Amino acid sequence: MAVAVAVAAAAPRRSAGIEPSAADFSAPGPHRARRAMEALNLLALGLGAAWASGINLYAAVLLLGGLHAFGLVTLPPDLAVLSHPAALAVAGFLYAVEFVADKVPGVDSLWDAVHSFIRIPAGALLAAGAIGSYGEGYEVAAALLAGGTLAAASHAAKAGGRLAINASPEPFSNWIASFLEDVLVLGGLILALLAPAIFLTLLGAFLLGAIWLLPKLWRGLRGLFGGKRRVGGSRSRLTTPRLPEQ
Repeated sequence: MAVAVAVAAAAPRRSAGIEPSAADFSAPGPHRARRAMEALNLLALGLGAAWASGINLYAAVLLLGGLHAFGLVTLPPDLAVLSHPAALAVAGFLYAVEFVADKVPGVDSLWDAVHSFIRIPAGALLAAGAIGSYGEGYEVAAALLAGGTLAAASHAAKAGGRLAINASPEPFSNWIASFLEDVLVLGGLILALLAPAIFLTLLGAFLLGAIWLLPKLWRGLRGLFGGKRRVGGSRSRLTTPRLPEQ
């Protein structure tokens, strides 16, 4: 039940027809503190879902939708659709496909390339869905932007890391990375639900690390694969037989 406290309150307000207003935050005493905590919970949920979708969208949907379906959390109304049996069935099937594809060198990078067009917009929509029941149009637009940016950052970190790992011929590093990513998504989302302030702090650290690391990672990958192409080209020139002169 502690998890349910972490993300509750948006649904009752929407169903009761009570719209949040600035007066909620200007009111003195416990009411103002409660509204601020609700805002923090929804912010952590939205940004956490966006971040997780950039790593493994289907695991994030399964976890959040499953927790809501079993009554362990109360998602905002715009995210409650994740608990629909059809949504859970599709997410479960696609997660099973990704679970296998993610552990095959080369296939994992192809899967990531295709999902560049899926994870990022999905992350933006998940963030907007969490904030949509609470904020006005500007807040939703900001959530879309922040969610898309977060999903893009976590997706780029995952995809770039997988390209670097694929430079190694053995497959075990892919398996280890895949399992760690699933654990990271699971642990990150649970932390966002139970301890939103801690999660947002760690999320800020992730963003700073991504800003510092991603340019270096992509430069290294460009140099690695560019060097391989140059070596392959020089070898082909060395082994090309020369025709005898007439």
